[in-house]
Amino acid sequence: MIARGRSGLCLALCALGLALLGDVSRAVPMDDQDYYLQEITNRDHYYSFPYPGEEFFPFTEQPGEEGPIRAAEREEQPGFKPSRKELKQKKNNKKGKPILEPPPDCPPLGLETLKITDFQLHASTAKRYGLGAHRGRLNIQAGVNENDFYDGAWCAGRNDPYQWIEVDARRLTKFTGVITQGRNSLWSSNWVTSYRVLVSNDSHAWTAVRNESGDVIFEGNSEKEIPVLNMLPVPLVARYIRINPRSWFQEGSICMRLEILGCPLPDPNNYYHRRNEMTTTDNLDFKHHNYKEMRQLMKTVNKMCPNITRIYNIGKSHQGLKLYAVEISDNPGEHEVGEPEFHYIAGAHGNEVLGRELILLLMQFMCQEYLAGNPRIVHLIQDTRIHLLPSVNPDGYDKAYKVGSELGGWSLGRWTQDGIDINNNFPDLNSLLWESEDQKKSKRKVPNHHIPIPDWYLSENATVAVETRAIIAWMEKIPFVLGGNLQGGELVVAYPYDMVRSMWKTQDYTPTPDDHVFRWLAYSYASTHRLMTDARRRACHTEDFQKEDGTVNGASWHTVAGSINDFSYLHTNCFELSIYVGCDKYPHESELPEEWENNRESLIVFMEQVHRGIKGIVKDVHGKGIPNAVISVEGVNHDIRTGADGDYWRLLNPGEYVVGVKAEGYTAATKTCEVGYDMGATQCDFTISKTNLARIKEIMRKFGKQPLSLAARRLRQRARRWQRR
Repeated sequence: MIARGRSGLCLALCALGLALLGDVSRAVPMDDQDYYLQEITNRDHYYSFPYPGEEFFPFTEQPGEEGPIRAAEREEQPGFKPSRKELKQKKNNKKGKPILEPPPDCPPLGLETLKITDFQLHASTAKRYGLGAHRGRLNIQAGVNENDFYDGAWCAGRNDPYQWIEVDARRLTKFTGVITQGRNSLWSSNWVTSYRVLVSNDSHAWTAVRNESGDVIFEGNSEKEIPVLNMLPVPLVARYIRINPRSWFQEGSICMRLEILGCPLPDPNNYYHRRNEMTTTDNLDFKHHNYKEMRQLMKTVNKMCPNITRIYNIGKSHQGLKLYAVEISDNPGEHEVGEPEFHYIAGAHGNEVLGRELILLLMQFMCQEYLAGNPRIVHLIQDTRIHLLPSVNPDGYDKAYKVGSELGGWSLGRWTQDGIDINNNFPDLNSLLWESEDQKKSKRKVPNHHIPIPDWYLSENATVAVETRAIIAWMEKIPFVLGGNLQGGELVVAYPYDMVRSMWKTQDYTPTPDDHVFRWLAYSYASTHRLMTDARRRACHTEDFQKEDGTVNGASWHTVAGSINDFSYLHTNCFELSIYVGCDKYPHESELPEEWENNRESLIVFMEQVHRGIKGIVKDVHGKGIPNAVISVEGVNHDIRTGADGDYWRLLNPGEYVVGVKAEGYTAATKTCEVGYDMGATQCDFTISKTNLARIKEIMRKFGKQPLSLAARRLRQRARRWQRR
């Protein structure tokens, strides 16, 4: 009776537990039930120590050994060094160069791209929260201060051979390789020099990767930034994978960043995985294209859509590679009066590859959709002249491409062949403008627009990349209205100014006179991106941009002198923004379909913003367009100028504006123009007449005479009177 009573009580408690579990699942939103149920029911004890059934770290005295390693002794040892026989035989990793292996069959699981969530990363110990397992992601960057929240790696709380970091793939996965880095830090040097790999299906029983001679000890890093790839001797299928450091830099401590290569096995019965799988219906070429393949793809698009595309180049790189661009328009090769010009550029940093591939995908997509009769794309192409420049720095890209998507580190290929950062290589016009504004009594006045480039910058001895000079010439030749430069390593849209006004600050919100317009333009991209404004999204590295809805003023992020955004705004009519399209600068080829889906709508919506504001033509009484006329908006201290045909475009948010025009030799004019909420710029034309003085000069020139100025005439009269005396 007592036994039956006890068994009944146990059954009742079990039923109650299941009921409570059901209540928990009902309290979670429907989309997240699978995730939380799996965490509750399948989460095992991660901190078992020592490892059950393992013989790698004996705690009992073995023949020929002095005895177990005491914790105090282990903490005193800066690095637990394995014997030479334990180290896996590999090629010498001299000068810190990454060990190149054949391309792995399986892609990264997604530690760098954040597909692996923080909940899936666990570790034996951590030095502090900012060095927890969630920071052990390949290429993650530390904050400048390396504070408690944003540091540059997982670092173990103790330096002994019993530490580990673990990844829960949440499904059976064929693991094939591991990529490791040391800690990203300005102030310290920490990396792991050798490690073991273990796998498990339940996080309790662990199996080490072995070969004929026993457990494999993989060779780790020889410095902190260059990634090192180790392929497993034989792929292993499991749910969990654990990295166990065996030795580390003697003057540092156990710190790692890593990526796991693996192929998740199909699991059609698991709703959680099916819900998170991203697919695309677009029939595009989802792969990384080297220079030759990029050129061939452009030719293919041009052959498919010869009536709306044109291939041209804007110059050459340091190594002589042509900087190719594709124009998409209903009349390629011609500027049509009243039609705005737009551009996307990418690859200023050669290792930020995602932007390059997105532009190549965009040109394919627009060609296909135009042929299919998509009214939105047809309308955009008919009313806009679009320029797509996918690779500004092909020399840098070539360096990154040669080592592959995961082995280039954070900076390989960033700079040009001669070591210049193109993105910050433009003339600093901000300082010229602000100095002129601060010195109100200065004789040298600087206009608030079309500020000329300083002479020193134009000299041959100036440190200016040939690619930068090519971009400047391109921007001066074509009257761009709006542009976006695609970059990588973050997920945010940055708008100017990029440089702080105060020389004593490194971060400070520094708005342009068109700040309200730039904020709208930035939000138009961020709000239509699948992830930028997602409040649940994890920050890529150290900055959380959710408070500004996925946008940021460049100077409030970090100050930069000579940025392309500031130069474009102050030297041309073009409003330029920097669009950071992904946390991973160089994602694996398998990630490209999802990245395209993330950015496709945003890329199109941003192009459509070129049709917001006002547009028009400034003509004389005979109907001839007046070039170089100044268009001003009351209350906005930034003007633009008309093009060669007298046409102009002025980006403005909805509202009523007093618009003025002035040109040398013509009378000034103003009118009120209203900008609506519907897409499409408001037509705001001007017809202005010549001033009386200009007419007199024209008549005098016609008859071979020049008019005399009144001041000069009076001086001559006085001279004659003096002579008569």
